[in-house]
Amino acid sequence: MNTSRKLGILVFCGVPAIVGGGIVYAAFSSYAPVFVYEILLLLVVGAFFSK
Repeated sequence: MNTSRKLGILVFCGVPAIVGGGIVYAAFSSYAPVFVYEILLLLVVGAFFSK
């Protein structure tokens, strides 16, 4: 996987991280669920990079 594809995946996953983090915070009014959500997203991105 070349560098431009990796950067594209990071941008594609960055939007759900920002928008989804805000939605999770609005739903739970706490940062703990936001951290769990962000960690799950990092695991998914890590799975894409490991290929």
